[in-house]
Amino acid sequence: MAALIELQGITKRYGDLTAVEDLTLSIEEGAVFGFIGPNGAGKTTTMRILTTLLRPTSGQAWVAGHSVAADPKAVRRAIGYMPDFFGVYDDMKVWEYLDFFAACYDIPAATRKGMIDDLLALVDLGPKRDAYVETLSRGMKQRLCLARTLTHDPQVLILDEPASGLDPRARIEMRELLRALQGMGKTIFFSSHILSEVADICTQIGIIEHGRLVAAGSVAEMIGGLRAHRAVTVRLVPGAADVAEIALWLRGRPGVAAVAEPAEGEAHTLRLDFSGDDAALSALLAYIVGRGLPVVAFGEEHGDLEDVFMQVTQRAEAA
Repeated sequence: MAALIELQGITKRYGDLTAVEDLTLSIEEGAVFGFIGPNGAGKTTTMRILTTLLRPTSGQAWVAGHSVAADPKAVRRAIGYMPDFFGVYDDMKVWEYLDFFAACYDIPAATRKGMIDDLLALVDLGPKRDAYVETLSRGMKQRLCLARTLTHDPQVLILDEPASGLDPRARIEMRELLRALQGMGKTIFFSSHILSEVADICTQIGIIEHGRLVAAGSVAEMIGGLRAHRAVTVRLVPGAADVAEIALWLRGRPGVAAVAEPAEGEAHTLRLDFSGDDAALSALLAYIVGRGLPVVAFGEEHGDLEDVFMQVTQRAEAA
């Protein structure tokens, strides 16, 4: 599938400060790309370059085949941009707000009413059509601004912290809306600090630290590469066996690279560093059960996106 967003060697400097350094990235058409990193890492700067609001110091970028430097008008036609801080016109009604932006994109007046009704239905604001913008909750304003980015039916959505400041229910609504837009074939590039939600809806993620891209790939690839070996938990019936003796016995089994000492408050739980495949893991479980050990639970621990984020950013800090 063709890349719809490409950055090659993008660098942005402000005097002695380097906001983004040598960033190279390719995002396929139809992807939902989550861009994560701490405050000041370079996320917003990268987005402003992609939206033609900033010129890079060096490097090149393309959106939908158009150069952000050589053909900014074509890029703006291809994207819908929602910044982290957005303005709304409080003295406008909801439909007037969308009508104004549709007119800015030269959408004929005869087609705007139907389009506005469709957009309001998409973002679940149909009942608020004639309400004034100032009466909307923050979550409703976020959805209205997202509808605004869709008025010209862009191929690419670039959303800077779209769930920022929302309550849990509004975040869920925003997540479902992004899923719906993905189903409509939109390519979505968005930043977020809510790592669990990034993992839940993204096809790809990129982690940026101090202006440098330190990791990129699918969520499964990132989590899969988190550990050199698999982490396996063996929980025993409390007081039914000598845990130290069982730990010593497990250290000698095939595929068991190490056995961690029980953590405080978990004297009956052992964690194994296991290097074998699924068949070897199954054989280990069968052997444990066959020996009659008092096992209550046996399973593999899976890391999450927060583990990946902490590991790669700490590694970047140490470099």
